[in-house]
Amino acid sequence: MFFELGFGALLALLAVLLLSAFRILREYERGVVFQLGRFWRVKGPGLVLLIPGIQQMVRVDLRTIVLDVPPQDVITRDNVSVKVNAVLYFRVLDPQKAIIQVEDFLMATSQLAQTTLRAVLGKHELDELLAERERLNLDIRQVLDAQTDAWGIKVANVEIKHVDLNESMIRAIARQAEAERERRAKVIHAEGELQASEKLMQAAEMLSRQSGAMQLRYMQTLGSIAGDKSSTIVFPLPIEMLKGFVDK
Repeated sequence: MFFELGFGALLALLAVLLLSAFRILREYERGVVFQLGRFWRVKGPGLVLLIPGIQQMVRVDLRTIVLDVPPQDVITRDNVSVKVNAVLYFRVLDPQKAIIQVEDFLMATSQLAQTTLRAVLGKHELDELLAERERLNLDIRQVLDAQTDAWGIKVANVEIKHVDLNESMIRAIARQAEAERERRAKVIHAEGELQASEKLMQAAEMLSRQSGAMQLRYMQTLGSIAGDKSSTIVFPLPIEMLKGFVDK
């Protein structure tokens, strides 16, 4: 009886060990296998057989990970304090490095993204931060990608989500924009006056060279004045035309 119980327990133990030796990895998963504590190989996807008690496996997800970078206090190069948050897209390319080279690659990437965000944006002025986000996104991505390469991680994209300003800075930017619009309006008006004066100067020179053109322009002006019935028109006459009446 005792022998039968012992044999049954042994079979149950063998069955448990046999079942624990099998692992199934999905298409987007890889298993980093350690044998007696040392790295052995990367296995998967599909069915993976492990030696119980001798081999251990760590699963690694190869899909793109979306990481939200919390708001960071950034002081721009022109000494403006803003809060900036971003979103980071990355994936694991080398499971071996991601497990062996860093303790927690998710936490490490998050912390690195926060410090890099403050460091890169602090080198630029507020106007660049508001108007040139695509270039800043590229700069941040390149810095992160270079530093995470040793961890087997590829940073695909970085997007700045929000740039929060305090109320006083928002009012200052509004006043600056209004002043800029007024300046442009004055410049456009001045350019129009300059072009009009140049055209008038050209017309005066042309009329001065052609006496007939001056008379034609004179008659056109009289015609336009005559269209207004409330106007009193005084026709100036040359002195030569009045000499005949005076002599008589």
